[in-house]
Amino acid sequence: MMRDPLAHAVDTLSRDEARRLALELFIVGYEGTTLPPRYADWLREGLGGIILFKRNLTFDANGAIDTAALAAHTESLFAAAEQCPWQSAPIFSAVDQEGGLVARLRKPFTELPPMRTLGEHGDDALIAAVGRQLGRECLAAGFNLDFTPVLDVDTNPQNPIIGNRSFSRDPERVAHFAGVLLDGLQGAGVLGCGKHFPGHGDTQADSHLELPVLNHDLQRLQDIELVPFARLAARLPMVMTAHVLFRALDPVWPATVSPPILRPLLRDYCGFDGVIVSDDLEMHGIAQVLQPAEAVRRGIEAGCDCFLVCRRQDTFELALVGAIDVLLGLDGPAQRTRALESVARVRRLRGRLVRPHPTANGIAAVLDDPSTRTLRATLAGL
Repeated sequence: MMRDPLAHAVDTLSRDEARRLALELFIVGYEGTTLPPRYADWLREGLGGIILFKRNLTFDANGAIDTAALAAHTESLFAAAEQCPWQSAPIFSAVDQEGGLVARLRKPFTELPPMRTLGEHGDDALIAAVGRQLGRECLAAGFNLDFTPVLDVDTNPQNPIIGNRSFSRDPERVAHFAGVLLDGLQGAGVLGCGKHFPGHGDTQADSHLELPVLNHDLQRLQDIELVPFARLAARLPMVMTAHVLFRALDPVWPATVSPPILRPLLRDYCGFDGVIVSDDLEMHGIAQVLQPAEAVRRGIEAGCDCFLVCRRQDTFELALVGAIDVLLGLDGPAQRTRALESVARVRRLRGRLVRPHPTANGIAAVLDDPSTRTLRATLAGL
């Protein structure tokens, strides 16, 4: 059997061993409705996970998702990963399923309202039921990680990217309702991820298209943006960074790659000890600032444990080189130690993941059971 490179990381790693460890630090996406052969190879070599989008789904003549094809697709991810000779924990099988505008799983899955609608309604029991439904449907479809809840506080009505994805303009209400949703989701067997640290709610730009800039000082962040992250730090397994420049804290680098922001504010101030994952490295908010390999190197230095590369194979290959170089010690021993700590942290979290067993019949059973029908009727009346 091939040795686990992390177990021997105090020794000098070969480039192949560094590469296998580096693969564990990525969750990646791709084009197409089936698992591409190259990505299957990476899963067999230890890739941390896969994220699927609408472009990866097939649809019937009525525009509904082909659930048999979806189940076969997600099952193929786990089947490939289970051929990795030194990994036994499930991979991350991830999706962005928030509700409202950001929902990759639509008809026949439950159409959920924006979180703002639930926050304004203010019913904890309903929000908990929505969280459970998200978890039940995601797990049935083959996902064990949902990039929700949104912890951004929507303090800017002109914000082009957050808006009604946020529960509220009040940070305490955001923290409370997001926590209720998170508990429902995770109680159903799917891990959640709070986003976007340290806060994307007050920006006037979309980080998918450009680098947003905020001038908030530390006191403002502590009073508003950081409240939900601090309140939920002990319950969140994962937090996603924001590609936002907080000029008063770091005039050069966006939060994803900023040493003055991630560790001091998320680890120390908020007390978060889980996995820090970057937002997609292909978004213009970061891609216009740094090349993929340099973004990973600076991200590891700042405190990122895991990186999203959501579409392009060539971008992922470049980003992977950055992580390999850090693990080989090319950025110095301190950086190498940080990267090894990230591998260990990611592995601990993967040890908590459920291994789904998706089938079309299993999806249909969840979508047609009494609790689903009851929730859909309640939501229709909001």
